[in-house]
Amino acid sequence: MNFESLLRALNEFHTARVLVVGDVMLDRFIYGSVERISPEAPIPVVNVERTSDMPGGAANVARNIAAMGARVKLLGVVGADEWARDLRTQLAASPSIEAHLVTDATRPTSVKTRYVADSQQVMRADRESRTAVGVEIERALLDQFAVALRDTAVVILSDYAKGVLSDSLTKALINTARRAGKTVLVDPKSRDLGKYRGANVLTPNRQELQQASGFECRDEASVHQGGQAILRDGVCDALVVTRGKDGMSVIDGDGATHLPTSARQVFDVSGAGDTAVAAIALGTACGATLIESAQLGNIAAGLVVGKRGTATVSAGEMVAELAAYSGNTDREKIYTLETALHLTRIWRASSQKVAFANGCFDLLHPGHISLLEQARASADRLIVGLNADVSIRLLKGPNRPVQGEVARATVLAALKFVDAVVIFSEETPLRLIEALEPDVLVKGSDYTLDNVVGAREVMARGGRVVLIDLLKGHSTSETVKRVATIR
Repeated sequence: MNFESLLRALNEFHTARVLVVGDVMLDRFIYGSVERISPEAPIPVVNVERTSDMPGGAANVARNIAAMGARVKLLGVVGADEWARDLRTQLAASPSIEAHLVTDATRPTSVKTRYVADSQQVMRADRESRTAVGVEIERALLDQFAVALRDTAVVILSDYAKGVLSDSLTKALINTARRAGKTVLVDPKSRDLGKYRGANVLTPNRQELQQASGFECRDEASVHQGGQAILRDGVCDALVVTRGKDGMSVIDGDGATHLPTSARQVFDVSGAGDTAVAAIALGTACGATLIESAQLGNIAAGLVVGKRGTATVSAGEMVAELAAYSGNTDREKIYTLETALHLTRIWRASSQKVAFANGCFDLLHPGHISLLEQARASADRLIVGLNADVSIRLLKGPNRPVQGEVARATVLAALKFVDAVVIFSEETPLRLIEALEPDVLVKGSDYTLDNVVGAREVMARGGRVVLIDLLKGHSTSETVKRVATIR
């Protein structure tokens, strides 16, 4: 694993532009508890407590790309129903996703409803049509595809076998993209991988490769044989085969490279394939080799299965995980929340006080340096919560940040008075503050106690909030404006 090469790719994620086409759907999770068996049939009775909706299928691929800091265009088909309205609302909430969903009144929006009781999935109910879309819908998608291609580096075809990626449309999309010089990745569901002939890379799982190749694909050798059979047939240039707990295999004309899984614990595998293909596409878009891109996909998938539900990961989390594997954690000082919690336990065991400050830190200036230096002086250790690219776009618009989260985290980590950097994707750092339980919460004096996020929680535990005077004349927004006026 070449740490520096992977870090360079991650540092460029925020500049990437990806186009996703495929079967969009809505993932609905119904959470509750089970206390009895139904008297009507031998099935559990779920006492519903809450419901959570999020984009699924190809829309989840787009959501993952956005979470990793890049911009993405999404093409798909929905019905004329309330589920479509819900999905559009979900997608519109992210300024990094530009969704163009064609309405087909003859079919329902695909919805997967999962019932989760006491952290265990007890049932899934699907509402969908698998009928191929009509000629008019295909034409509308192709027209939008041709336009969306213009500023796209990589195309992902996300096939969930719900009828959008018909044989004819798939062929037309691949041919159009290749003529435009774009790289095409396909996450397949067809038993016949010949459907995707002309794609650069296919990302089947072990079972899909087994069905398509006729090889059992039970171990590395047979996976290699199955992949070579597909390559000999001229379907694609290379394959990245996901093998669950056994990791990934990259197979091309030069042979096979097998990557062991990086997952430390598994809570939920829902959407792990979407996360992997998103990271592989972004790595490719940022100039990484296919093996390096697969390594990024492997890291991302290993992180996402450690979360519950259809989750995502950020480029910052991937950097923290990468640093841990490479032995560069101390040098980088970039942590996931999980590893930062372990760090705070070590500090507190030696009676050290922990301060917490947060911000975007897009273009580091003297005002930032002054605030962080004073924050560190208020305690023995300083953790900086850094807004991820996706949250900055929510706060400041689609043209920010100027620098991606990996670059911003790397610069902060280089400061001697910063002990750890944790990137967060939410609009506020409240989740981090509640988990890390800092002894001191630091903000600039342009805030008051009443509007400092986390102040109430910190003071309730006996901690304190420090409002630090800011250096006048220093502002990232003003700097960006001045740079924009330079011709």
